[in-house]
Amino acid sequence: MTKINTSLHSSRRKSRKAHFGAPSSVRRTIMSAPLSKELRDKHNARSIPIRKDDEVSITRGTHKGREGKVTSVYRLKYVIHVDRVSREKSNGKTEPIGIHPSKCVVTKLKMDKDRENILDRISRGREAKSKKGKSEA
Repeated sequence: MTKINTSLHSSRRKSRKAHFGAPSSVRRTIMSAPLSKELRDKHNARSIPIRKDDEVSITRGTHKGREGKVTSVYRLKYVIHVDRVSREKSNGKTEPIGIHPSKCVVTKLKMDKDRENILDRISRGREAKSKKGKSEA
């Protein structure tokens, strides 16, 4: 069987190196989160790179069901920090808990001109793909 995407390595070693040695611009796309059903229908997009001030709902792990606003996107560690999702350290300080964006669902987007352009571009691509599929059938 031939490789589908020739720009990606199927080697475990090279895939891990590409992932953990990725630059910030690539980490942004890796740190995409799925959209809620309402947003998915509204924007015709399945997922979008997460950013500060988006509102998310956690879908996996011990904090499943918790909701909040993204306070920071920690690209170096591949995690996001959500407000009110924190633990108390032994010295009394509270520390935010890192959550991977794929384990969250975006419930409300912080919209600006750039974000609208991104969603529009994704939507147009999906529409073009669906038209292409229909014409062949």
